[in-house]
Amino acid sequence: MTYDLCIADRAYSSWSLRGWLMFDAFGITHDLTVTRLYEPGFAQTLAQYFPAKTVPAVRMPDGLVVSESLAIAEELATRHPDAGLWPADPRARAVARQLVSEMHAGFMALRDHCPMNLRVSYADCAPPEPVLRDLARLALIWDWARQETGSTGPWLCGDYSLADVFYAPVAARIAGYNLPVGEAEQAYVAAHLAHPSFRRWREASLSDGPDQPFYDRDYPQRPWPSA
Repeated sequence: MTYDLCIADRAYSSWSLRGWLMFDAFGITHDLTVTRLYEPGFAQTLAQYFPAKTVPAVRMPDGLVVSESLAIAEELATRHPDAGLWPADPRARAVARQLVSEMHAGFMALRDHCPMNLRVSYADCAPPEPVLRDLARLALIWDWARQETGSTGPWLCGDYSLADVFYAPVAARIAGYNLPVGEAEQAYVAAHLAHPSFRRWREASLSDGPDQPFYDRDYPQRPWPSA
């Protein structure tokens, strides 16, 4: 028996993206179940993954279901210690855990104003002050992570890790809503857009069922940014 990962719409479900990247980006084999948000089938599918109340949800090879993203991350890192989900260096690993925890619990203004939508990019979304404060916090902690870990490559803590997995939907929001960030942050966003796993996910998202009206926004559009 392998892992059974349940996700929702690839175009819109940011936590599903995180859950899937934990497997695909680190070469962990899994089966995939895809359901649709805001439809009766969502609850019916999720009922098969008790006690999950949302996606992603993972049925482990031993049958246990784990549904919180932090718990999934830690469980996979424990079961696959050589996959590189967390940085090997203790200091970098501690920084990565700080970043993941803050993402898991914070940045609500950014999430609310800019729900992930991989099918469209806007020229301007008039971000209000709380969103600008979230962007400033992102710039601060991303720079802090690089300084603390000595990372000189595209990722926050050295090699691609769970820290980057958890910020992949943030990168998608910055790209999708043309949010005002500095050059270093733009370079980090570009690294995500070019990552092979992210590119596979976005390609699938474009044909993954019809558009969800909940995510429509009346902003001027532009082409999706090239990686």
